[in-house]
Amino acid sequence: MALLPIIEFPDPRLRTIAKPIAQVDGAIRQLIDDMFETMYEAPGIGLAATQINVHQQLLVLDVSEDKSRPMVFINPEILSSEGSQTYQEGCLSVPGIFADVKRADKITVKALDRDGKSFELTADGLLAVCIQHEMDHLAGKVFVDYLSPLKRELVRKKLAKQRKLADEDEG
Repeated sequence: MALLPIIEFPDPRLRTIAKPIAQVDGAIRQLIDDMFETMYEAPGIGLAATQINVHQQLLVLDVSEDKSRPMVFINPEILSSEGSQTYQEGCLSVPGIFADVKRADKITVKALDRDGKSFELTADGLLAVCIQHEMDHLAGKVFVDYLSPLKRELVRKKLAKQRKLADEDEG
């Protein structure tokens, strides 16, 4: 297993649209293991392959308190959605920034699991938010896209300042 570097906003690679995975093989399963290790270490509750510069339709997540329920979604597709909820979201690609985002309250998603088997899952609450958030990454979207242009620019400036301070600390 290996820790993978996470791309940070506003890196243009986050805008790449992921391609479907044709075959679930050993290389994909190794990538899944590496993504879980990276996500747990970060620490986060979800990670899309796009965030580690792999532009394939793969996401991993675990919204359990004790990190005991890892979930894998390969080629995910939302079949239905209903209601709406506003949830304060953060993102490993936008460190230290949180903002309210409105999303569907309940979704049904179809995907392949770690072994390439098809499944359907109906989710609500935090799990539904997390799936939608990570699927946005696969479509080249970042949660700050839901913010006003002014707030998005403030996020961009804050992240640039954080990076500059981190570089000065290392130098």
